[in-house]
Amino acid sequence: MTAGGPLGLDPALLEILACPDTHHSPLTVDEEAGELLCTTCDRAFPVRDGIPVLLLDEARHRTA
Repeated sequence: MTAGGPLGLDPALLEILACPDTHHSPLTVDEEAGELLCTTCDRAFPVRDGIPVLLLDEARHRTA
């Protein structure tokens, strides 16, 4: 994988990544926070060393 996109992720990978929750919504990038954001449930998934961590237990809810 080439580190040419946001957060060091391949742009082609970013196009297919989706939330692992049952709705499988697309993810958007928050470069400042270093996270991928779900467009439906408002979870934020961390990206560590260029690897997206798409585990529900590792995600945080952005809204209270």
